[in-house]
Amino acid sequence: MPNEELLRLVDSIHRDKGISKDLLFEAIEQALMSASRKRFGTSGEITVRINRESGDIEAYEDGRRVSPDAFGRIPAQTAKQIIIQKIREAERDVIYNDYEAKLDTLVNGTVHRFEKGSIVVNLGRTEARIPRKEQVFSEQYRVGDRIRAYVVRVQKKGQKVEIELSRTHPNLVRELFALEVPEISDRVVEIKGLAREPGHRTKIAVYSNDPKVDPIGACVGVRGTRIRSIVEELNGEKIEIVRWSDSPDIFIRNALSPAEITAVELDREALRARVIVPEDQLSLAIGKKGQNVRLTAKLTHWNIDILTEEQARKRREEDRAEVYKIPMLPPGVAEKLLLSGLASLRAIAAKGAQNLATLYGFGEDLAKEIVEYAAKRDAEIEAQRAAAAAQEAAAPPAAPDAKADAQGAGETASVAAGEGSDGGEARGAASPGGAGVEGGEPGKGQ
Repeated sequence: MPNEELLRLVDSIHRDKGISKDLLFEAIEQALMSASRKRFGTSGEITVRINRESGDIEAYEDGRRVSPDAFGRIPAQTAKQIIIQKIREAERDVIYNDYEAKLDTLVNGTVHRFEKGSIVVNLGRTEARIPRKEQVFSEQYRVGDRIRAYVVRVQKKGQKVEIELSRTHPNLVRELFALEVPEISDRVVEIKGLAREPGHRTKIAVYSNDPKVDPIGACVGVRGTRIRSIVEELNGEKIEIVRWSDSPDIFIRNALSPAEITAVELDREALRARVIVPEDQLSLAIGKKGQNVRLTAKLTHWNIDILTEEQARKRREEDRAEVYKIPMLPPGVAEKLLLSGLASLRAIAAKGAQNLATLYGFGEDLAKEIVEYAAKRDAEIEAQRAAAAAQEAAAPPAAPDAKADAQGAGETASVAAGEGSDGGEARGAASPGGAGVEGGEPGKGQ
């Protein structure tokens, strides 16, 4: 190969593939050495060097310089295959390093084709896949459509680099907010939490480090321009922006917005919150198929029970009655426990045997027996309540009515912080605690 042609080839591959020239020259040198050994079968040491400036080839055998022509006709196909292999390996490494740096960020591409349920996305220099599990059920794409996705995995596999993207990952929404809201990228406004049911609804908790900056207003933008762009990117997914607070009581109230909350009773040991609402607010607090309370539990990391005021009163009476039923309590002690604030089995179990023994003069064995009974009986009651709630939720509705979008005004919602999605929708509206966005209109809900 003429020297000028060799230099042009290396420069062309370097510009097209982004592979360094040194790697290309080294690949060619190794290919020529390998082909030479196959040609001659020599046991001597063969070295080939290419001048990076002139393209001249220098050949050595056992340290003695020889003319490259002395090797005769080197098998061109062997050299070509080795060069191609080395170039592919170098190209793979460049792509891998490039996209590994983009892990946990957003990338843009176009839909190239559909393959076994996956969307194959053209990213320019390479392809990536969005598996079915990472696709939003309500989104439909055609070949050539622009698509933005979150990079969740990058790995080498043979001569290829596998890049996995996601449209369902919660951090997709987080990254979109960072792009659209300068206050977030500048760290004036922080995203403190995010809970998402892809294709339906997202709750995002925000906080401002600057008292002069309203975090919800910054995220919504003037006339909703910022939030509208995010909603459009998510194809109409509802977004509710919640004001974060380090007080669990206030945070839970904000997260359950727009429902009006009468009281929030916290069990800090069990990270359980009993939320009491007026009768006419129960459906709104629970949301369609329990979505509002479920997302609130995920966002706040508290297990949440929602009761009406009447249900809460009955629950308190039941809890007090269970205290009286503790079989090993000496006479008159139940009243003392209730007056001191231990008005439920859970409170007694959380107090601990040592504290009971110290405060009420119990023997250590009796205190331990009381605590063990309270914990066991409380778990049984909670299991019974959970089973009853599940049975009510599974029962078909008698007839559609105005409250069909919730579990029903007469029911209780009990949701664990890590509970999964059932694909339902929920209501959202603007309030002092948060702003809901639906279909691109800020401050509006159903």
